[in-house]
Amino acid sequence: MDENRSQSLEAVTKLLEYIGEDPNREGLLETPERVIKAYDFLFSGYKHKVEDVIKTFDSDGYNQMVLLKDIEMYSFCEHHMLPFFGKVHVAYIPNNRVIGISKLARVVEIFSKRLQIQERLGEQVTESLMTHLQPKGAACIIEASHLCMRMRGVEKQNSVMVTSSLKGIFMTDNAARDELLKLIEL
Repeated sequence: MDENRSQSLEAVTKLLEYIGEDPNREGLLETPERVIKAYDFLFSGYKHKVEDVIKTFDSDGYNQMVLLKDIEMYSFCEHHMLPFFGKVHVAYIPNNRVIGISKLARVVEIFSKRLQIQERLGEQVTESLMTHLQPKGAACIIEASHLCMRMRGVEKQNSVMVTSSLKGIFMTDNAARDELLKLIEL
């Protein structure tokens, strides 16, 4: 076992002790290993790069909006390390190139599987599309519930945070922005 993993297992054991648990209790004996295994998955976005998943294709003249909406998203806020979850809508207007639709969801996944703030997550998605796809515009709208708001602090159970990141034509053309919002509402 490498030293970093060993130290991580010890840290989980110390957290169990901190909250008042006995890490030697039968039900907790394998908990540190389970937590580290879960973290390997939940934070796997650090191990991936957008350029490794994006592959573009000639648009064959297609120049209308492409929208993938209601992408399921789970992430962890960097302030409390508590989950936030919801749906993401990603759109772009091609400029001679298109991308496989599943890759839009993969880009969201890469950035959501990191410690995040919702605002930055949307910005990372649109900036990546603008860089690697070079569309006329890119948009990312996120609707999410934050457990740091529900479980602690102000304890507002029905609050939903909505953020948007708009680039290119979505910032400069009201008709493009209006079309995006209408398509999301369908």
